[in-house]
Amino acid sequence: MRVGDASIRCVFSLRRSVVLLALLCGLAISHAAHKPNVLFIAIDDLNDWIGCMGGHPQSITPNMDRLAKSGVLFTNAHCPAPACNPSRTAIMAGISPHRSGLYENGQKMREVLPKAELLPKYFSRHGYWSAGSGKLLHYFIDAQSWDEYHPAKETENPFPRTLYPDKRPVNLPRGGPWQYVETDWAALDATNEEFGGDWLVSKYIGEQLARKHDKPFFLACGIYRPHEPWFVPKKYFEPFPLESIRIPPGYKEDDLDDLPLQGKRRGPNRYFAHIRKHKQWKQGVQGYLASIHFADAMLGRVLDALEKGPNKDRTIVVLWSDHGWHLGEKQHWQKYTAWRVCTRVPLMIRVPKGTPGLKEGTKAGVVSDQPVNLLSLFPTLTELAGLPDKKSNDGPSLIPLLKDSETSWDHVSITHLSQPKSYGLSVKDWRYVHYANGEEELYDTVNDPYEWNNLAELPKYAGKLKELRAKAPKNFAPKKEASIASWNALRWRSVTKTSAPPSKPDGGKFDVVFINRREKPVEVLWMSPKGKPLPYGMVAPGNTKRQQTRPGAVWRIDDVESKKELGHFVVGDRKSKAVIPVK
Repeated sequence: MRVGDASIRCVFSLRRSVVLLALLCGLAISHAAHKPNVLFIAIDDLNDWIGCMGGHPQSITPNMDRLAKSGVLFTNAHCPAPACNPSRTAIMAGISPHRSGLYENGQKMREVLPKAELLPKYFSRHGYWSAGSGKLLHYFIDAQSWDEYHPAKETENPFPRTLYPDKRPVNLPRGGPWQYVETDWAALDATNEEFGGDWLVSKYIGEQLARKHDKPFFLACGIYRPHEPWFVPKKYFEPFPLESIRIPPGYKEDDLDDLPLQGKRRGPNRYFAHIRKHKQWKQGVQGYLASIHFADAMLGRVLDALEKGPNKDRTIVVLWSDHGWHLGEKQHWQKYTAWRVCTRVPLMIRVPKGTPGLKEGTKAGVVSDQPVNLLSLFPTLTELAGLPDKKSNDGPSLIPLLKDSETSWDHVSITHLSQPKSYGLSVKDWRYVHYANGEEELYDTVNDPYEWNNLAELPKYAGKLKELRAKAPKNFAPKKEASIASWNALRWRSVTKTSAPPSKPDGGKFDVVFINRREKPVEVLWMSPKGKPLPYGMVAPGNTKRQQTRPGAVWRIDDVESKKELGHFVVGDRKSKAVIPVK
C-alpha cells in the first residue's frame, strides 16, 4: 500500500466520522427540541375557594379560572397529606407517606429519604434544565435537585425578600405560646414590587419563560400566598369590604355531634375559638380571600409571560396546591384533618399538541370528577415528556383521564394523617375517614359535599364501609422520627439582674432535650407558675437530658458546684433542643 493511498483513506475516514458526529448531534438536538417544557406551579394552603371550583362565592381568581378553561380541571383531586412537608415530599419524590414513613411537618425529608431522586433532578438527569423559585419543599430548597434556583440554591432559603409590618401582631392578638406566630392578617400600604415575595418569584419565573433555552426546561414556581400570614398589598383587600364578608359556606354549628371521639378531638382547636373570642372571624376570611386574590394576580403574571414568550406552544402547565385549609368548618382553623375541606385541592393540567405522551394534547374546558391524587404528578409528567418510568412512583399516571375524562378509573385517592393508619379515602361519590384506633366516618359527597352527615354508624351503609375499607392500604411504614440535631433550637437567655420568670404553661405536652456544652455539670429546674424553681435533675458535661414539657414552660439552668443561675429557656409551640452554651 502506498503512502498516498493511506492518507486518502484517513481523510475519507475522518470525513465519515465528522458527518456521523454531525448527524448524531442533529438527532440529539432534534430529540431535545421535541421534548416538552414543564411549568410546575404550586400554590400554598389553597383550598377550593376559587371561581372554577365554587368553594366561596366571593373569591376572585380570573387567572386560575382561565388556566382551568384552557385544559383539564380535576374537581376531585386530593393531597397525599394535609400538611406541607409530607404532602410536598410525596409529590416531589413520588412516594406516598405510608411507604416513606414521612407523615408530618416535624420530620426532615433528607433524614427519611436520603437517596430519593426528586422530580426536578429526574428531569435534569434526562436532558432538562431544572430551575425553580419560591416554596416547593418545606422551607428548604434541596440544592442538589436543581440546576438553578431563585434565591440562590446554596442558601437553602426559598423565599425572596418580603415586606412585613414592623410591629406584630397587627389584628389577631397572640393567645399564647401555642399559637403559630404567623396567624395574623392585614392590608399593607405597599405596591406589589415593594411587597416582594411572590411578586419576585413571578418576576424570576416570567424572565425564564420570556427567553429561549438550549434545553427543554422543568420550571417550578412556588407561590406562597395564601399561606399565613395574610399580609398582602391593600388593593387586594379592597374588593372584599368587611361588612360584605360571608362566612365559609361549609360551616355548621353542630357539625361535630355525629363524629367519633377522634373526629371530635381533631375538629375543634384553639385557633378558631381564639379568633371568635376576638371577633376576627370575618377579618380572617377577608385576609384569606385577599391573599388568594393576590396569589391569582401573581399567577397571571406568570401565565402572561408564557403566552407572550417563545415557549407557549410546547410547554405543559400544571397547577396544584399542597393541601386545603379550614376557616371554621368543623370548628377547626388551619389544616391537619382528613375532611374534604382540607384534602381536596385545585389541580389543573394543560398539555400542548405534539407532546410525546399525549400527541393530541388536552382539550380546553374539560372537567374530571374522578378521584385523583397529587402523587400522580410525577408519573404523569414523566410519561408526557417521554421519559423512562421511575419504578418507585406510587401514583398512577393521569394520562388516561387527560385523554378522556369519562374513561373508566378504578383508583382511589388517599390522604394520610400524621399517625400511621389514620387517613381519608376518596372515591368518585364517597369519602371514608379511618383513624388508627379503628373509628370511622363515611360521607356521601354527592348529597353532602360539606360532609355534615356521618353515615358510618347507620346499618344500611355497612356494605359501603366494607367496600371502602378493602380499598385502603394494608401496610403502613412506621413514622421515622426526626433527629434531635434537626429539632428547633430554643433561644438561650443568659442570666441578668433578674431571675428566670414564672412558667405560663398552655398547651399539650411534648419533649425538649437539654444539651450541656459546658465543661461542668448543670442542674435543670422548672419554674412553677408561682415563680418557684423546682429541680428536675442534672446534666453532665457533654450529655443530654430529655424532658416532657408544655408551651410557655420556663426552664432555669444552674451551675451545680456554685448553685449560681446561668440562664434559662422559654419553650415554644413544638419539640425543641435547648443547648446550654460553653459560656
